[in-house]
Amino acid sequence: MRIDLTDTTSSKINAGLIQARRAIGTPAVGMVLTLVIVTDEGSAYDALKAAHEASKEHPSRILVVIKRPGRSPRDRALARLDAEVVVGDEAGTGETVVLRMHGELANHAESVVLPLLLPDAPAVCWWPDKAPDNPAEDPLGRLAARRITDAAATEDPVGSIGQRAKSYAPGDTDLAWTRITPWRSMLAAALDQKHTRIRSAVVEGEAYNPSAELLALWLADRLGVPVERRVSDGPGITGARLSTADGEICLDRADGALAELSVPGQPDRHVALKRRETSELIAEELRRLDPDDIYRATVRFGETHLLDSDGSGGSAAGSAPAGGAAKAAGSGKAAAGKSAAAGRGAAGKASAK
Repeated sequence: MRIDLTDTTSSKINAGLIQARRAIGTPAVGMVLTLVIVTDEGSAYDALKAAHEASKEHPSRILVVIKRPGRSPRDRALARLDAEVVVGDEAGTGETVVLRMHGELANHAESVVLPLLLPDAPAVCWWPDKAPDNPAEDPLGRLAARRITDAAATEDPVGSIGQRAKSYAPGDTDLAWTRITPWRSMLAAALDQKHTRIRSAVVEGEAYNPSAELLALWLADRLGVPVERRVSDGPGITGARLSTADGEICLDRADGALAELSVPGQPDRHVALKRRETSELIAEELRRLDPDDIYRATVRFGETHLLDSDGSGGSAAGSAPAGGAAKAAGSGKAAAGKSAAAGRGAAGKASAK
């Protein structure tokens, strides 16, 4: 069932939700959280589609915040709220409210969202594209126990990792990090099978790919060895190689779907390692709402080991301890108007633990 409300209020939206649930015969609320999506008209459809898929695993009240501050002084002086309430099959296993905030109201989105949050249930805030520099200090971010951003959707994906490190607060996470969960699991499982000393590592992936940078930083941080970042044609991350005293542990994925795992002394085997849809990534993040300490440690490690997009940031000064410098370098040419350092991603030397 769909109800359109023009020039409305939060109380009328709550009344509309009750009316819609009663109309379709489901007055009971079985939702486990509120998912707040902050986006624009261009990205709203894809984000909402992903959220609906994720709600099959996590029944949710989905609030889509679309800000329309207006271009002219007259439009910016207005304050109007339009809403679209969706309950039933079209809203997945929960219910959806699309909130379009016009004029001055766009600057006070939290005042509209707060009365619509499910009582006694956690709230999660997701920015599918442009996110605030400090999500935890954003008025909507303050309402959430979990804040999800996506470095891959920004103009400077690698630089965004550094920004996330500077502003990190418990509950922050990024879909660029979520994308490497299968890679981290597979590499950890391979090391469990082969107990040997790791000498160095290589991560291969597309230029400007924040997930490849995070995987390289994670390996450097956890293993304390030099890690080289190489640029490939993709898609996404295409390989990870660990050099050991007994040979090379290699996880190679050339086609973005099926990977080959090679461990010294064992036969090569194929493993499913497909690139996941956004809905799968969101569903994974909604499974845990506690702070992700490994993500925090990785981005903090990368804060001083990544070059800024202008090539001036990311200190690599100081001597590296035994184990050498963690290099997250990539070749590849930068896009027009940007420094070549941005294309190299996590270029330069980084002290390993």
